Amino acid sequence: MKLFYKAGACSLASHIALEESGLPYEIEAVDLKTKVTASGADFSKITAKGYVPALLLDTGEVLTEGPAILQYIADQVPAKHLAPLNDGMARYRLQSWLTFIGTELHANFTPFFYPTSGSDWKATAMAKLQHRLTYVAQHIDDKQFLLGNEFSIGDAYLFTVLGWAKHIDLDLGKWPALVAYQERVGARPGVQAAMKSEGLI
Repeated sequence: MKLFYKAGACSLASHIALEESGLPYEIEAVDLKTKVTASGADFSKITAKGYVPALLLDTGEVLTEGPAILQYIADQVPAKHLAPLNDGMARYRLQSWLTFIGTELHANFTPFFYPTSGSDWKATAMAKLQHRLTYVAQHIDDKQFLLGNEFSIGDAYLFTVLGWAKHIDLDLGKWPALVAYQERVGARPGVQAAMKSEGLI
């Protein structure tokens, strides 16, 4: 498999999942402005969507969208427990978290990374982030990870998104549970390896 990524972007979650899975894989960086990969390939021909992550499978198919990629990776290695088996409520709770992170956290960080975003949009997004992060902090206050005591792909995604706070002057310090969570997840060897590979640490 080959993961197309941009350092520190949401594709980091998929990169972390691949490291945690132990599966063989390659990575290739993408310049999202020029749509050219590190090897000189036209990224728009790899995926017409033009954004990361994109995972080139051994079959030649390209899988896109972070939550789908994360679940695909987890399902290749069920013994690693990166996702609950797809036969009960635990799996739906994971999917609920992946959706929440994508639509309520990830999406509300978006305006801060576009120079054309208006101040009203940013203010609305920041208010939503504050509210949503309070919810996450309350949930995780008495847990090691999102689903309890085991790391999951949901944690790979949440860790990645929370990491953007420092780029928009959003101080996570007001939520000690989130700070502790970031430190806990960030210390995992798989997370460290993915971040080092992307030049983030």
